[in-house]
Amino acid sequence: MSNIRRLFVEKKDAFAVEAHGLLADLRNNLGMSNLTGMRIVNRYDVMGLSDEEFAMAKQLVLSEPPVDNVVEEELPLAAGEAAFAVELLPGQYDQREDFAEQCIQLITQKERPMVAAAKVYVLEGELTAEEVEKIKAYCINPIEAREAEQAKPETLISTCEEPEKVKSVTGFLTMSKEEAEALRQSMGLAMSLDDLLWCQKYFNEEHREPTITEIRVLDTYWSDHCRHTTFMTQIEDVDIVPGTFTQPVQEAYDKYMAARDEVYGEDTERPVTLMDIAVIGMKKLRKEGKLADLDQSEEINACSIVVPIEIDGKTEEWLVMFKNETHNHPTEIEPFGGAATCLGGAIRDPLSGRSYVYQAMRVTGSADPRTPISETLPGKLPQRKITIGAAAGYSSYGNQIGLATGHVQEYYHDKFVAKRMEIGGVIGAAPRSAVRRERPAAGDIVVLLGGKTGRDGCGGATGSSKEHTVDSLMSCGAEVQKGNPPTERKIQRLFRNPAITAMIKRCNDFGAGGVSVAIGELTDGLVIDLDKVPKKYEGLDGTELAISESQERMAVVIAAADRDAFIKYADEENLEATVVADVTEEPRLVMFWRGDKIVDLSRAFLDTNGVAQHTNIVVSEEKEDNVFEQVPAEVTSAADLEAAWLANLGRLNVCSEKGLSERFDSTIGRGTVMMPFGGKTQLTPSEGMVGRIPVLHGNTTAASVMACGYNPNVACWSPFHGAMYAVTESVVRA
Repeated sequence: MSNIRRLFVEKKDAFAVEAHGLLADLRNNLGMSNLTGMRIVNRYDVMGLSDEEFAMAKQLVLSEPPVDNVVEEELPLAAGEAAFAVELLPGQYDQREDFAEQCIQLITQKERPMVAAAKVYVLEGELTAEEVEKIKAYCINPIEAREAEQAKPETLISTCEEPEKVKSVTGFLTMSKEEAEALRQSMGLAMSLDDLLWCQKYFNEEHREPTITEIRVLDTYWSDHCRHTTFMTQIEDVDIVPGTFTQPVQEAYDKYMAARDEVYGEDTERPVTLMDIAVIGMKKLRKEGKLADLDQSEEINACSIVVPIEIDGKTEEWLVMFKNETHNHPTEIEPFGGAATCLGGAIRDPLSGRSYVYQAMRVTGSADPRTPISETLPGKLPQRKITIGAAAGYSSYGNQIGLATGHVQEYYHDKFVAKRMEIGGVIGAAPRSAVRRERPAAGDIVVLLGGKTGRDGCGGATGSSKEHTVDSLMSCGAEVQKGNPPTERKIQRLFRNPAITAMIKRCNDFGAGGVSVAIGELTDGLVIDLDKVPKKYEGLDGTELAISESQERMAVVIAAADRDAFIKYADEENLEATVVADVTEEPRLVMFWRGDKIVDLSRAFLDTNGVAQHTNIVVSEEKEDNVFEQVPAEVTSAADLEAAWLANLGRLNVCSEKGLSERFDSTIGRGTVMMPFGGKTQLTPSEGMVGRIPVLHGNTTAASVMACGYNPNVACWSPFHGAMYAVTESVVRA
């Protein structure tokens, strides 16, 4: 007999907002006119509790008696009702399960129980089997979830096979081009054939065959996501076709070439790249001595500047950091998780720079979300589902971690059907004196801080770097992670402690690439023990441990003497901290798993970033109308000015986005200076965001409320300027 207890929790009708919204969506957008009712029920299977403990958990954790109806063991269905259950794929992080287990453990003060959660959809109406399947397909995104079994399991303890030893790539050293290409295709590598042949040359010089892990690590390390291959591609020839709209492009390119001569002088061999075009202005200004406040270091966590701030009559230097994160591909295939981890990843970069992130911005691009679902392209999710799910994911993460989102803007263009745009930008700050930056030295240790490692996120860096097909939606399941904002919040709290930041020599976040990149980038010589990496569950092999991008983790370099003190402070924040690597003199990245050396790569080879890519650029004359300037016929043919005005306001890129913006809390932390909507009736959208730097003024947050542009304690960021700037002169006083 199973010792698992099953519970069904359903919102009472007056509070069933999710069910009512989905019913309207299915009827109006999926054309389910025969669907007369919809119920959504949360199902919990709980293992490891006594009768008394389960009764407490039912009332205090798993349900809210005033607003929920609760049924045990069997969910009663009326005649004509159909039901199906949905659960996350194995290996995906489930926040509902995790928090349920933690909360139950708090009230029992015993061993942590096991909870499995699923969502049950109950359909009412005379539906055909085909219509039910159509609803299932709409509700279940195969990238993250699957239909759950109706029967109660015998146990929640998962069984897994012992992972096999990591194998070598047999015959790699002598493979022909054709054989190497076949290997590249079979492994689903993001690297080019030239990159793979470059690896073949290296391993021939090493006189050994590579392991599977080494090939995966190189593929991850050199991916476009981690190494910006596209931006570092060498541009051989530029052809700008003359025309009205291309003339400014030509003028800008001429200025760039002139700036190169000024900055690089006789270094004429330096390649032209998109990255060089992007940063040449900064380099020119710095050479002219006009960027004295630019913060320069070997750490590449976020763009940062030095800002003098007056606190209680004393001027302190603070670092103000800016970072943006694009999660176009993950959000395209899994809207909620992709957008949530877009913000999580954006936060972690300045956070790894030991700064406190206090304000965020979200800029997105979507095709028309009103497009009928029947017109969805093969291999794509409906635009409406992407848009709504992404907004829910980003706002959920920000609201849980406690981050004010000061500006939200979505642009609509038919070309975003090909690829959604999801950009999160954040601003953080920290006292300069609290940030220690030193080169790691032999004998130092690397601490893995925060969440545990699972299969979620394996291959995310390479997945987002590959060309995708209609099959991508079905084959990229493990690439998109589920975020855990409370854990990241704990890291934020820990890093606000100057005693902790004084220990940290260098820090990197576990974004794309997992252990291989997050730890591999910290210094030249490293020996990593993958057996020490904390795991969410057993069964992970060495390759998975090396490249998994599970969220909310940091790699921190500290002196060996600081180990105990660092772990003690982490324990106080309920954060797991584990020593997983040693810094060595020899410039090689080495990884051990179960006693075997499965990675042994020279730093010089890693730093080549693969074979240089080359391209030619043609900037053609734009002949199509700009979609943002097109005026629909219903506007131009309106009978009078009022009708034309109202018709124009109905255009997607003109109408108010207040409903979207209000999903995001812009007031968290009491630091927002300029609200998202202002004016007499609070309906005029702002064109940027302004927030107070969260300095401490006595025992309260500094209460500077002066207009941006005249206050040293205010940082501003506008998407229209494409930059963050902090004002360093106090021209106007309160």
